[in-house]
Amino acid sequence: MAATALVGFSSLQFGDARAYLFAAKSLAENGQYPLRTDLFFFRPPAYPAFIAAVTLGKTERIASVKLANALLGAAAAVLLAALSARIFRRRSVAVVTGLAAALWPSLVLICTDVQSEPLFVLLLLLAGFLLLAATDRPSSNIAVAAGIALGLAALTRSSALGVVPLLLAPLGDRRYPLRARAHLAGSAALGLFVALAPWTLRNALVFHELIPVSDAGGFSLYQGNSIWTRRYYALRTRQEYEDWNHAMDLDMRRRLTEIERDGERTPSQRSGAFARMAIDESLADPAGSVRLFALKAWQWLRPYPTPWFWPTRIVGGVGILYGVLYVLAARGFVRSRRRGAAAFCAGLLVLSMLVHLVLQVVWRYRVPYWDPVLLLYGTLGAWRGR
Repeated sequence: MAATALVGFSSLQFGDARAYLFAAKSLAENGQYPLRTDLFFFRPPAYPAFIAAVTLGKTERIASVKLANALLGAAAAVLLAALSARIFRRRSVAVVTGLAAALWPSLVLICTDVQSEPLFVLLLLLAGFLLLAATDRPSSNIAVAAGIALGLAALTRSSALGVVPLLLAPLGDRRYPLRARAHLAGSAALGLFVALAPWTLRNALVFHELIPVSDAGGFSLYQGNSIWTRRYYALRTRQEYEDWNHAMDLDMRRRLTEIERDGERTPSQRSGAFARMAIDESLADPAGSVRLFALKAWQWLRPYPTPWFWPTRIVGGVGILYGVLYVLAARGFVRSRRRGAAAFCAGLLVLSMLVHLVLQVVWRYRVPYWDPVLLLYGTLGAWRGR
């Protein structure tokens, strides 16, 4: 909460904040979700609904949203500690893990503005905790709850759909007969369906199309794989970035105008048009596409933020911090006796990275998926006890 006060309780610095507030205001005032929250697409509904709820419909109360985000961040730290206790069975390690999560700069930073990451992190951790609990002491009800939590996470940030295969993790637990394992996995899948079905049905009724969560996929694919993305990796100064961002925005608007020159398109038609443009540009230069994929992978993996965007002291300090955490987390993975849980967490790291490499890589997108896992195993890796 101190960090929230530092950036201002009532100020908006995050670029997507106004889109979330616009959707929340629409929900609060007329009970309807906008057909578009942004010029190019509509966002998942969970975070705008959360804003409308915590502000009691008075969405101009920015301080209330930021306070709620801070509480979500604190709850996520407690939940990560609970995960540590369940996986490693060490109370001291769990306490330190929770404290580390509460103080970790990236996790604190995402709670300081009107953005969906705090809610997403909490739901993602809740899904993992419940799935582990359902498997440790077989319970189909808890498995259903785990699926619901992951579904709500996907309704917060649709990239969570990329880690849905992890709901099948109980199938790999050989402590139980195959039938019991399949029942747990099926229950988790049922919970996911229960969470997504109302929103998917709403989209079908409104747009007459099958849209599980959002129509932003095609636009993200284009943003992450077009000629503009290749130009991004050639930038060297903040001013070059500002010029690039302005030119890209104008080009995106021009392309949307072309897509809709014969009339407004449906969400799937808009998304599909951007997706086809992304594929066409990638196929036109296969070697360049391979280089771009490598650049995106490095941006995701590197321990420091963009050097030309952030001051040198920030780049260096963050680089050292994450570099140490990477080493400790690797040690923690090796030391962990629960190989199934370690494999699950490794799967989360891999799947979340692959989803974003295919779509769009932004360093901020890595934080909700990777930082809790790195802190979980990094704390164990730093522990001297056996």
